[in-house]
Amino acid sequence: MSRIVIFAAGSRGDIQPCVALGRALRARGDEVRLVASARYAPMAVAAGLELAPLTADPTEILESDAGQELLAGGRNPVKFLGGFRRILGPMAERLLGECLDACKGADLILGPTLGFLPEHIGAHLDVPRALIHFQPSQPTGAFPHPFVPQARALGRWGNRASFGAVDQIAWQLSRPFINPWRDERLGLPRLPLRGLRRDGTAVLACFSEAVVPRPADWPASVHMTGYWFLDEPEWEPPEEIAAFLEAGPAPVYVGFGSMVPKDADMTGRVVRAALRLAGLRGVVQGDPDASDDQVLAVRDVPHSWLFPRMSAVVHHGGAGTTAAGLRAGVPTVVCPFFGDQPYWGERVAALGAGPAPLPFRAMTVPRLARRLRRVAEDQEMADRAYEVGRRIRAEDGVGRARDVIDGLLR
Repeated sequence: MSRIVIFAAGSRGDIQPCVALGRALRARGDEVRLVASARYAPMAVAAGLELAPLTADPTEILESDAGQELLAGGRNPVKFLGGFRRILGPMAERLLGECLDACKGADLILGPTLGFLPEHIGAHLDVPRALIHFQPSQPTGAFPHPFVPQARALGRWGNRASFGAVDQIAWQLSRPFINPWRDERLGLPRLPLRGLRRDGTAVLACFSEAVVPRPADWPASVHMTGYWFLDEPEWEPPEEIAAFLEAGPAPVYVGFGSMVPKDADMTGRVVRAALRLAGLRGVVQGDPDASDDQVLAVRDVPHSWLFPRMSAVVHHGGAGTTAAGLRAGVPTVVCPFFGDQPYWGERVAALGAGPAPLPFRAMTVPRLARRLRRVAEDQEMADRAYEVGRRIRAEDGVGRARDVIDGLLR
């Protein structure tokens, strides 16, 4: 039996894959500690995991003025990473302390690239570690970093350089509090950027080769496992949801997850008007009291249950939600806010499983309605979405990740 610590700092889309992996490890007898916001304690407990709570709440952060500025930052890596620095900087010392405490007694540490926490703490404790990539973050000449699509114009050299550029920006923003922490708390030397991305560091890339073909120049230490899905097969829908689905043709789902639009009421009106203009029924994320004959508003329904029952899905393009939509085998409309979301929208379109992404800030009733009509009428798109879903459903991402972890523990 091993004690495994998984960093899952972020919103629900970052948490669920880590909980899925943790549940599988727990089922075979490992002790698994999840490092995440206290908001997700019920999810962790239901999976049999121990939660080491972080005092930063991603939902509260996104609702703040700084969070709204972050959502409006789009794809610009300087704005995106700088926004995180402004938000997390004042609480960095406390959060780093919480992360270090959570790793006491660990036999293995897993976590995302941001901050390279598994590297720092793993070196301090002298235990194996691996990075989790929710989107392509390993340098390659095959395509640019998801944040820097314009680097493609410079060919393979520009593609590879874009990853180094994003690493450099992230490190320069985090170095002022990471390096003193290494020195004063971990007893480790201060590092330049090149000391962080070590050759041979194990990477668990939890996305599918059906969505991101593996680049030929990625080293063997990068393991594309496939997605880690947290299914809830025992979930039963409330009567009103079951009745709505039975009352007419398959509806379209529209929801933006943990993204918190500044004017949520206006967003709701745009979505409903677009559904009416397209002549479609909808299931939307919102207050159930706002439901009517053509639109059912729901608060929290597992995507693994809901999406296969939809004719199409519309969402923000988070990695986890995109994965759930593609696995369901239905067309996807991505309305990205920031970060890697535009990238996933572009991948959906490149696969032919949905139209070109519609940035949230550019979303209007006519634009959204046009995309809704297309996903409702384009049979070729529906066929492509079905094929992508079939390939993803054939994968066992959690199982492959577990095999990699066994190798690290040996």
